[in-house]
Amino acid sequence: MSTHREAIQKQIQQDWANREYIEVTGSIKKITDFLNSFDMSCRSRLAVLNEKLTTLERRIEYLEACVCIVTFLIPSCFLD
Repeated sequence: MSTHREAIQKQIQQDWANREYIEVTGSIKKITDFLNSFDMSCRSRLAVLNEKLTTLERRIEYLEACVCIVTFLIPSCFLD
């Protein structure tokens, strides 16, 4: 009788261990899914910001070139 009871207790313990494993595995999957989604969202937003920065850099380069041209032309206008 004692052996039967021990066998049942062992089965119950194994069942709980399996349930805990499944619960932990499910939690890890949820965390992984969240992190993958977060990664994709961040990459997308960073790509948009990169495009905006590139556009701003080009505008600044254009404006710097305009300033250089104007700076070069203005003194020659006053010399005439």
